[in-house]
Amino acid sequence: MKNKILLPLILLVLTIFSCDDRDDNLEAVNIRIKNVSAVAYDVVQINGDTENVHTDVASGALSDYFEYETAYAYASIVIETEEQTYTLQPIDYVGETPLPLGFYTYELNITEEGNSVELNLVVD
Repeated sequence: MKNKILLPLILLVLTIFSCDDRDDNLEAVNIRIKNVSAVAYDVVQINGDTENVHTDVASGALSDYFEYETAYAYASIVIETEEQTYTLQPIDYVGETPLPLGFYTYELNITEEGNSVELNLVVD
């Protein structure tokens, strides 16, 4: 008798908790930074946003996600390191479609040759 009641109860609890997904209740685009360069990033700023500043992103590390109202497959990026500031500045976003709500990673690299920033968008 106990098994007949216990088994459906366990299945019900598992069903309730397994249905929650991090994408279910999104209200913004969530972006994190992955540092794919050999240099540690002290500060990373996306699109001039002064509230969501990614800090202390070591080489090979990921930052936390921050919410952005609007984001694109590429962005204005300012990276401050111990030695220098690097900038990626798009001309404009004409013809670009904003990213849908979801989780994304901007993989950022600093090139040694041109001292420029490379951005690769990854859908998480």
